[in-house]
Amino acid sequence: MAQVGGKGPWLSRMLREWTITFCTNHKDLPTTKYGKSNVSILEDEDLAADIHLHLQSLGKWISANDIVRYVATPEFQARLKTKKQISVRTAQRWMKRMDYRWKAEPKGQYSDGHEREDVVDYRQNKFLPKWRALENMTRWWKPDGSEDGDVRERVFAARPDGKVVVIWRHDESIFYAHDRRKLRWVHASETAKPIVKGEGASLMVGHFVSPDYGWLRAKNLNLKSAQTLFRPGKNRDGYQTTEDILQQATVAMDILDADYSDEKHVFAYDNATIHTARPANALSARYMQVKPNKDFLCKVKGSGGESDTFVKMKDGSFKDGTPQKLDYRQNHKKYPGHFKGMQVLIEERRKKGHNLPDPSKLKAQCKGFRCPKGRTDCCCRRVLYCEPDFVNQKSRLEEHCEARGYQVIFFPKYHCELNFIEQCWGYAKRIYRMFPLSSSEEDLEKNLIASLDAVPLVSMRRFATRSSRFGDSYFHGLNGAQAAWANKKYRGHRTIPPDFKAEMDAAFAKNNRS
Repeated sequence: MAQVGGKGPWLSRMLREWTITFCTNHKDLPTTKYGKSNVSILEDEDLAADIHLHLQSLGKWISANDIVRYVATPEFQARLKTKKQISVRTAQRWMKRMDYRWKAEPKGQYSDGHEREDVVDYRQNKFLPKWRALENMTRWWKPDGSEDGDVRERVFAARPDGKVVVIWRHDESIFYAHDRRKLRWVHASETAKPIVKGEGASLMVGHFVSPDYGWLRAKNLNLKSAQTLFRPGKNRDGYQTTEDILQQATVAMDILDADYSDEKHVFAYDNATIHTARPANALSARYMQVKPNKDFLCKVKGSGGESDTFVKMKDGSFKDGTPQKLDYRQNHKKYPGHFKGMQVLIEERRKKGHNLPDPSKLKAQCKGFRCPKGRTDCCCRRVLYCEPDFVNQKSRLEEHCEARGYQVIFFPKYHCELNFIEQCWGYAKRIYRMFPLSSSEEDLEKNLIASLDAVPLVSMRRFATRSSRFGDSYFHGLNGAQAAWANKKYRGHRTIPPDFKAEMDAAFAKNNRS
């Protein structure tokens, strides 16, 4: 019998044992364990994200044992509704599925700039103060998606007009035609089947989202949306430019002016170059000459095959607010209409009360413009580079939006956790991968739009609360690993509690001992 079933001696022995037992007791029958559902914990994206955040909070020296210990904690066991633990081998398989690999640490160009000095300085001293001031005038959300707190009371305390602030997060993401689920249970009898090659056609989507309203669109849904679709590539729509970003911002402002004018709206972009690009004539010391020069002009790149043009740089301003002309007058005897040069510009500022060094004793610039750390008076270029009007030169996007009364704020580099639209993309792509595979660009667009529309508003509000929790963690001085720990520990809260530090220190000390 065992041989007929393709089995060996073990089944033969068990058949004899079961037969003898059955002759003694006709009710004593062997039971099968087949048919039980054994789905990996990692199929639950919330649990998988929790494990990933836990590993991130431990720093870079992590191991499979860290997952074993974490799964064994009472809190995690309660979420699983089981007391079963996992083996080290299982934890190793999980790490592989979560894209961890045992290899040499990436260095140099592959390193993350999350805690880079200039990035941290921007995050702590520029971004977070602005963000927290704005967030105090926005709506807050409970885990069930309902509004948390009296927004009107908070807003009237900060704004005389009492208008609620709505922050619209912006981002782009690319969807691929052949992006589908690849992990599933495969029967041993299945053979390899021909598959489509490559990722297929790509489609970039750019959009705005807020926890108040979801995706930015007109209240009459058939009229207008701030969504843009772009086919990136050399032989397709090309590559996105600042002009494209400005056009999308214009559409967004038109919608908000028409349908949401009773609120104050702010746009939040990432720190990509096409977002932060300055006007061609923007005030900049980077290429200024130290002496007067008649040929100092700013190049404006031509678009659509047009040739480049050249314009004069915009004027600076003294600390009292009066303008500082960068060029001599046309009737100047020696330098008619010439650029004055950095030395003259600095000397004029000194006469206006600026506390600057004598430019005649400074070189034009340090070698390669690599000035000594912390110095702002080492060369003429660095002196002007650090002047307030040069530092505070606004981007084209800021000038474009502020002209219509809209504020723009930029997220710190490498901080996608602060922009909850990233989680909206992830949610939409999970839905997109469930559609039938198709190489058609028409299906790609249709399925992409359907996937975005399927992201629930309540999920968006939870994502926004999570991002706020990260921001609050950074505001309290936590680094990336510590913020990840706090976000996991105090999930469901918009901010971390005042007494978090003692608990965090104890948790990190425990991890270091183990």
